[in-house]
Amino acid sequence: MLRRFRNILRVGPVRVGTANDQRGRVKHTAVCTAPRCDFSADYDTRAAAELAARTHRCPIR
Repeated sequence: MLRRFRNILRVGPVRVGTANDQRGRVKHTAVCTAPRCDFSADYDTRAAAELAARTHRCPIR
């Protein structure tokens, strides 16, 4: 499914964006853009997604 992200914020290699899920609810996603890092997670609140972005440490350096 194609998601339309809005309100995108970048914290280091992690991007946080807001989108609607399949049921129309607002979800906040944190995704690491570093090579070979598979971190991505959906959160119910923007604060939780931003906290995950700030505290994320890539396992591969």
